[in-house]
Amino acid sequence: MILRLFGRATALMALCAVAASAAAQAVEPATAICAECVRAHMEKLAGDSLRGRACGTEDEHAAAIYIQGELEKAGISPAFAGGMRQAVGLRGAGADHDGRFGAPERTRTYNVVGVIHGTDPDADRKALLLSAHYDHLGVRDGVIYHGADDDASGTAAVLEFARILAAGPRPRRTVYFALFGCEEAGGLGAIYFRAHPPTKLTDLAANIEFEMIGNDDPKRPGVLMLTGWERSNLGPILAAHGAQVGPDLYPEQNLFQRSDNYELALKGVVAQTISGWPVPPTYHDPSDTLEHIDFAFMDQAIGSMVEPVRWLVDSDFKPEWKPGMKP
Repeated sequence: MILRLFGRATALMALCAVAASAAAQAVEPATAICAECVRAHMEKLAGDSLRGRACGTEDEHAAAIYIQGELEKAGISPAFAGGMRQAVGLRGAGADHDGRFGAPERTRTYNVVGVIHGTDPDADRKALLLSAHYDHLGVRDGVIYHGADDDASGTAAVLEFARILAAGPRPRRTVYFALFGCEEAGGLGAIYFRAHPPTKLTDLAANIEFEMIGNDDPKRPGVLMLTGWERSNLGPILAAHGAQVGPDLYPEQNLFQRSDNYELALKGVVAQTISGWPVPPTYHDPSDTLEHIDFAFMDQAIGSMVEPVRWLVDSDFKPEWKPGMKP
């Protein structure tokens, strides 16, 4: 998650452990997922070999190659004519909010974007985008910032949704799966995607971003949060179909504006982020490692979203901004 208003974490590991332990008991039984797959993704992405996946590094590129391979293994098709990886040339100043980057230079990031084309004749005109960012902070002063919760957890969730949806009957809607690079550097991958999407932005019915779902929130055990809950009708309809999701309990943190969803929301797409505990002690800290992920909670959190997502991809429902709440 992009650091905008929240400072470095303090060492409160005991609190994190207590919250994580409660989560596994608090979440109701949900659709079975491949727990081994989720753990394998987390071990790869947040392991030592990828050295924290910093924006524009070979480590981040290696993560993109891994993600592409997993989407291909699941049977997901490339979203672009040129393939699944969308190259984003970087420069010192980054990009402006119209996605202008200039000529690609030696430093690049990659968005990894796959698609399942829906069965409806107008499937592409009411598509769903499931997304997460796969980069983190890299190595600082010789210390790896592994980014297990932020955001290997969200990336693992999107890969699991891709596997599940590809294994079942083709959905009515077209579904895109986007894993963005360089979110921590200011949402650069999402900004570029917004300017160069695989379909018209007006054809996206909604974007659900998954960010930091590896720890339960002690304020509301067992329930995920949707940023910008009050802005649209998306959260309540997902909850009505079984999602363990509720409002954002941290309005002072401006979380709606602090992940990739916001770049699409600025262009009118109903785009919101699902999170677990968004302000854990491990946030942007070297302690954000696999040891501080509650896998039981994470598996249940992903599982609680499977049936609501299945319903959404087979429905005619199109989320809408509430009056005056479109950013």
